[in-house]
Amino acid sequence: MGIEVELGIERELRRVRELRDYHLLDMPPAAELEAVVRVAAAVAKVPAATLNLLDDRSQYMLTTVGFPSRQCDRDDSMCAVRLAQGVFVHLPDARAEPDYRDNPWVTGVLGRIVFYASAPLISPAGNVMGTLCVFDDKPGHLSTEQIERLTDLAGIVVAFFERRRNARLTAQLKETIQAREQWTRTVLDSIDEAVVAVDADGRVSMVNRAAREIHPPDVDMTGGLTGAAERFQLYEPDGRTLVADDDLPLRVAMRTGEPVLGRELVFQSSVRGTRSVRANAAPLKSAAGEVTGAVVAIHDVSAEHTRRRIIEEAHGRLATANAELRRSNSDLTDFAGAVSHDLVAPLAAVGGYLELLSDLEPQEGGRGDEWVRAAAQAVVRMRDLIDALLGYAAAGSAPVRTRPVPLGDLLDQVLQDLAGDIVEAGARVAVPAVLPTLTGDPVLIRQLLQNLIGNAVKYRDPSRSCQIDISAGPDSVLIADNGIGIPPGRREEVFDMFTRVDGLPVPGHGIGLSSCLRIAERHGGTITIGETPGGGTTVVVTLPGKPSDHG
Repeated sequence: MGIEVELGIERELRRVRELRDYHLLDMPPAAELEAVVRVAAAVAKVPAATLNLLDDRSQYMLTTVGFPSRQCDRDDSMCAVRLAQGVFVHLPDARAEPDYRDNPWVTGVLGRIVFYASAPLISPAGNVMGTLCVFDDKPGHLSTEQIERLTDLAGIVVAFFERRRNARLTAQLKETIQAREQWTRTVLDSIDEAVVAVDADGRVSMVNRAAREIHPPDVDMTGGLTGAAERFQLYEPDGRTLVADDDLPLRVAMRTGEPVLGRELVFQSSVRGTRSVRANAAPLKSAAGEVTGAVVAIHDVSAEHTRRRIIEEAHGRLATANAELRRSNSDLTDFAGAVSHDLVAPLAAVGGYLELLSDLEPQEGGRGDEWVRAAAQAVVRMRDLIDALLGYAAAGSAPVRTRPVPLGDLLDQVLQDLAGDIVEAGARVAVPAVLPTLTGDPVLIRQLLQNLIGNAVKYRDPSRSCQIDISAGPDSVLIADNGIGIPPGRREEVFDMFTRVDGLPVPGHGIGLSSCLRIAERHGGTITIGETPGGGTTVVVTLPGKPSDHG
C-alpha cells in the first residue's frame, strides 16, 4: 500500500470521527438549517436543494427543499465523487460529465438530476463533513456571485454545527462540573474537619458540614474576612487574644500566595465549648497563577493537647518518682553502711566474748558450754543474714557499670571463693575451656554466679555425687546441677524475698535468688528455672548488657 493511500485512509478516518462527534444524525434538523436550505435554492434559482452528510458508508439528507428526503449508499452519492477535494462543484449538465453521467441520481434510478452544484461543509479542523447542494432536472448555470453566496451559506451551516456541538459540550461540561461539585461536597461533608473556602474578595464560597455544626445557627457563615475572628470567636493560643484580621490563616494565604501550616488557635463556641484547633490554609490559584481565593481546614486538637498534658504530667510524676527512688536507694546504701557498722561490729564483739567463755573451765554438771555454742551459732546465723541483706541491697542500688567481662576469668575467681564448700561437698564442677566475654557489671555478675553455684552446692542430692555443669552463650549463662531440684509450682515463687522450699534440711535465708533476679533485671535480662534431665535444677540467665530503666 502506497504512502498516499495510507494518508488518504487516515484522513478519512479523522473526517468520519469528527462528523460523528458533532452528533448531527442523532437529532432532528433545526428550523435554522431548513431556512438556510430554502435560501440556497432561492440563491441558485432552482426548485430543489438539500443538506447532505456523508460518513464511511452512507449519505444522509439532513434536510431538503423541493423533493422528499432519501438516504442512499455513499457509492451512489453525487456529493461523494469530489468530496475529498473539498472544492465547490458546479455542473451545468451532469449528463456531460464522465464521472457523473452514470450516477444513479442522474440516470433515473434514484433521480434525474441535470444541473448540480454543491458547496463543501468544511469544519474548522479542515474535514469535509458533507455538502450544501442545489440541483434541477434541466441544465443551469451559476454566476460567480451565486457561487460565493452558496459558499457563505455553507459556512453558516458549519457555524451552526459548531454552535450546536459547543452547546452540547458545554452542557456535558456543566453536568460534569455539577457532578464533581456534588462529589466534593459529599466528601467534605463526610469528614469531621471543618473546611471553609473564600473567593478573591474574601467572601465565604463554601462551608462543609463540620464547619456549620460548630457554630450556632445565628452565626453569619457567608460574610467576609473582616471581623471574622470576632464573629467566629477565634483566639490566639492563650485563649484570650482575638486573632487579628490580617493574621487569619485564610488572609495570610491569600496575601502571601503560600500555604499556612499548623497555625495553632483557640476556638470558643457556645455549641462545643472552648476547643484547641490547628489550621492549615492554602491559596487557590487560576491557571495564570493569580490568587482567586483560599481554603482552610481546621482540625480539633483538644484531645491531642489533653494527651500531651497528661503525658507531661506523667513525666513530671515519673521524674519525681525517680528522684524519690534515687533518694531511697541512697538511703538504702546509707542504711547498709549503718547495718554494717551498727550490727556487724557488735555481733563480732559478742562472738569474741563467746569464744572467751568457751575457753573457761566448764562447771561440773553445768550447761554453760552448751549455751555458749548455741549463742555462737546464733551469731553466725545473724551475720550470714546481715551479709545476705547487704548483698540484696547492693544488687538493687549499686550503679550498673557495664564493660566487657571475660566469663572464664570471673568463674575462676568465683570457684576459688567457693573452693572450700565445693571440696567439702565432694562436688564436681564442669567448665568449658573456652567461654565468651559478656557485657555487664563484673561485681554484680560475680555476685550472681557465686549465689547460683553456691546454691547448686548447698542444695545437692545426698544420694548421689554432686555434679554442676556450666555453659554459656554470647549473652547467657546456664548452670545445671543434679541436686534435689525445685518443684514446678514453686519456680516463680522462689525469687521472692525470704522464700524457701518447704521441708529442705539445708540452712538458708531465701534471699540469694531474689538478689540474682535483681541483678539480671538491672542488666535488662532474665533468669528462669527449669529441670535438669535426670533430676536437678537448671538456671538460665540472660545478660544482654543493656541496663534497664532502673539500672
